[in-house]
Amino acid sequence: MSAKELIVNINKLPYNQRLLVIEKVLKGLQDSPESKLEKAASALLSDYKKDKNLTAFTALDSEKFYEAR
Repeated sequence: MSAKELIVNINKLPYNQRLLVIEKVLKGLQDSPESKLEKAASALLSDYKKDKNLTAFTALDSEKFYEAR
């Protein structure tokens, strides 16, 4: 089913059921792996700003990387 078809069918539902669908979709987006990673990164941001040992290896970011075979 295409997004357009899905929207048409959702709009046919009674208001309370449409609201339930929207709530479930939003909840699914909030629980996505990307969202969890974003929350974890935000929680650790102050640690990375305060402790330079946590970012010591970023000095190597501009170095070329060669993998041994």
